[in-house]
Amino acid sequence: MKKHWMKLLLAVAVTMIGASFAVANPPQASGAKPATLAAAAQTATDLVDLNSATADQLKALPGIGDAYSAKIIAGRPYRVKTDRVRKKIIPQVTYDKIKDLVVAKQPKS
Repeated sequence: MKKHWMKLLLAVAVTMIGASFAVANPPQASGAKPATLAAAAQTATDLVDLNSATADQLKALPGIGDAYSAKIIAGRPYRVKTDRVRKKIIPQVTYDKIKDLVVAKQPKS
């Protein structure tokens, strides 16, 4: 009889520990990474325009510092945002980090 109560007590303890772990660490609803959700929620008004951004706005982008921001400004105007890689202003790795954060708007004629 004592073994029966010990097994029951052990089962209750394991269930309680499992339940508390599940409450403390809830699964993400969509399974997507937070960074992906943030990028998807970004609107066109949040994009940095390569043809009009200030040096400070460019330096706020990941992988862009003083040197790259100066090169980007010196290489203006850009027809498309991939011109920076084609003109060898920034490397492909840096472009891959910021491609979803920038746009190359054309001036209205």
